Amino acid sequence: MSIRAVVWDIDDTIFDYTAADRSGMRGHLAAEGLLDAYGTVELALAHWRQHTDRQWARFAAGEATFEEQRRDRVRAFLGRELTDAEADAWFHRYLGHYESGWALFPDVLPVLDALAGSHRHAVLSNSSLHVQEPKLRVLGVRDRFEAVLCAAELGVSKPAPEAFHAACDALGLPPGQVAYVGDHPEIDGRGAHEAGLLSVWIDRDGAHTVTAVPAAGPCRIASLAELPALLGADTRFGAPSTFG
Repeated sequence: MSIRAVVWDIDDTIFDYTAADRSGMRGHLAAEGLLDAYGTVELALAHWRQHTDRQWARFAAGEATFEEQRRDRVRAFLGRELTDAEADAWFHRYLGHYESGWALFPDVLPVLDALAGSHRHAVLSNSSLHVQEPKLRVLGVRDRFEAVLCAAELGVSKPAPEAFHAACDALGLPPGQVAYVGDHPEIDGRGAHEAGLLSVWIDRDGAHTVTAVPAAGPCRIASLAELPALLGADTRFGAPSTFG
């Protein structure tokens, strides 16, 4: 069965979230006079990402709303009680710095151009439309995708099969005709594979060991330049997988 559509993750797949988060938090902590409180910027960032992951897990489990996990992330990071309004204000000040660093990965536009005539495209993100729709518009790629689906509105998040199947339903295609591209080996890679999609895990920095992915699981690539060849697209763009 041929692949007719590609569903994309956003953060750290097409959008360089890690770099934007790093530069944004650095600028925000400096503006807030908090750099010295964490020893180094890297320690502060590690602390922030730890609480981000923890609070996001609560949201994914249905234990907190999207807004609540943001507020609790700020409270945990600062280690003090804040009103909802205070937490919201702090987070929005951070967003100003974070958004100034938004950028696509360099391989994104070439691969979208290469696949434009051969495949349909959509987005599935474990975030909210309130966050991701404006991001895609600022990055100049919203019109590349037929549909944008997010966990906050779906009521289910990756790696649940229902999330991936919702994206397939939005395209009117069975899972076997859809590829999913994401950066997380479990949430994206294993989740899409177990939902019956062609799962493509992009591991840009090669930080994960090959044994983290079973041979029958997700296809592992290091650059989106490898994707057209993997999909069998009629294009000169692409290269053989560096992972074999």
